[in-house]
Amino acid sequence: MLFSRFTKVSLGTFFLLAALTLMLAASAVPAAAQRPAATLQTLLDRAQIEDLLVDYYGQLGTGGHGFSDYYVEDSILDVNGIIGKGKQGIEDLYKKAAAGSPIHAGTIHMLLTNIKIVVKDDTATADVIWTGVSSETVKAVPQIFEQGREHDELVKRNGQWYFKHRVITADGGMPPMYEKTYTKR
Repeated sequence: MLFSRFTKVSLGTFFLLAALTLMLAASAVPAAAQRPAATLQTLLDRAQIEDLLVDYYGQLGTGGHGFSDYYVEDSILDVNGIIGKGKQGIEDLYKKAAAGSPIHAGTIHMLLTNIKIVVKDDTATADVIWTGVSSETVKAVPQIFEQGREHDELVKRNGQWYFKHRVITADGGMPPMYEKTYTKR
């Protein structure tokens, strides 16, 4: 009987200590993993930035113009080391890129994945992996033709989000025009 009382107390104490240990371990989150508090405004801002990215990438391959409309006046666009400054510089960079990139028959889509957006007041950063997919016909097997990453710095002006500084880096399928300016980042 003495042994069974000792076992009950020991098991009870054991479970209590185990529960306390688990609670303490769960509450010990590293400071680097903490994110800014989510508010309704930051969630709305994140959604607006995601829409901006989708709308922007939706124009690629369509011959669309006006990419500079997504940028503030003093913005910078760096595509594999080729840099466009200001709205006109960005338009010129897109013309140069269109002339130096292969034409894909059929339909192309840009897939945006691993999107991480951090909003702080009227500024934000966005990190994205993009993947270019082409389909020559509706029956053809889609082919990945290009993939890479981008890091964006954004600003909010008059309730709208705009790109301030973008760095786009190819990880595969890079067109030859970037061979001299490309550095792994």
